[in-house]
Amino acid sequence: MITTLDRMVLVSYVRSYAIVWTSLIGLFVVIDLFTHLDAFMSRPGSFPAIAAYIVRYYLFHVPQVFDLMAEPIALLAATFTVSWMQRNNELLPQLSAGIPTRRIVRPVLFGAAVAVALAPLNTELVIPEIADELMASRDDPEGAKAQLLMGAYDTSGVHIEGLAGYRKDRRVDRFCATFPESSPSGMVHVTAEEAVYIPPGDDPLTGGWMLTGVGEPVPSPLPTNFTVLGTGRGFLRTDTADYDTVRRGGTWYIYASTVRLRELLGADDSRRQTKMAVLFHTRITRPVIGMLLVLLGVSVILWNPNRHIALSAGLCMALGTGYYACVIGCTAIGNSALVSPAMAAWIPVMIYGPLAFVAFDMVHT
Repeated sequence: MITTLDRMVLVSYVRSYAIVWTSLIGLFVVIDLFTHLDAFMSRPGSFPAIAAYIVRYYLFHVPQVFDLMAEPIALLAATFTVSWMQRNNELLPQLSAGIPTRRIVRPVLFGAAVAVALAPLNTELVIPEIADELMASRDDPEGAKAQLLMGAYDTSGVHIEGLAGYRKDRRVDRFCATFPESSPSGMVHVTAEEAVYIPPGDDPLTGGWMLTGVGEPVPSPLPTNFTVLGTGRGFLRTDTADYDTVRRGGTWYIYASTVRLRELLGADDSRRQTKMAVLFHTRITRPVIGMLLVLLGVSVILWNPNRHIALSAGLCMALGTGYYACVIGCTAIGNSALVSPAMAAWIPVMIYGPLAFVAFDMVHT
């Protein structure tokens, strides 16, 4: 049953969450803006046009920053809510009325659960849709300037790279495709002066790269996904190696949704399977770890009701630092194949789970 006190505590948490979110995200925007102010001001155009571009740029990058800071924001909001309740002596009357401490902070935990759930929603629904904007250069939002290409493997095993790329036209200069040994022609290189990626469509010559200025000799027999169209022209069909993939490099999949990661894990490509699997399992365990972090932080605050709010916030920041260190360390050993991907993702849960429940059990009621 939801009481008036529950609504009051929940509103207090929402208010604290809004303040912490605005403060941390705003701090990032201010620091990043003044650090790269020259790159923004070097763009041609009037001051209102530059200001509009700056606003647009950070509107797209706020979800990326939130993706990194979602759990610490939820933790700090819970910390401030409980600490202010202690500071204003709002807990004592309820405890005197026989209400257990765990019952009092239940609305805080509910609000934190909703806040932690925002991070997966942001990762699944927002980040994949704005991945191109996140990769755009500050001084070249239109993608007209030459870009350094990182190269990428297609699920067919073909490695694609180039000298320079142009995002606006999906064009690559000095294109080079390396076919694996398993192809009909063996390991061969196909080069072209220029290649343009054509998105999938109804036409047979879509969903791949249109090559012009193909170098000699053309491999024989031809690979199954390569078609010769005439003198110096050809078409290379690819499954996953589109222009954005080649531009982002080997870590392009970090912007993909979990459903897309699951599809990629089923593909016959072992080069990035381990890192993809670690990321996939980490996406699954992330809400669990985030909620355990909040539970542990609230428990630590409730241990000492006389602790100053600044000290309480410092303790929670230390917990957040330990959270990041644990997740990054486990991800690193998982990427190195020292443990299985599933184990790498669940180790933080096994560490924080017992700590959180023991700490919450020690709270005085």
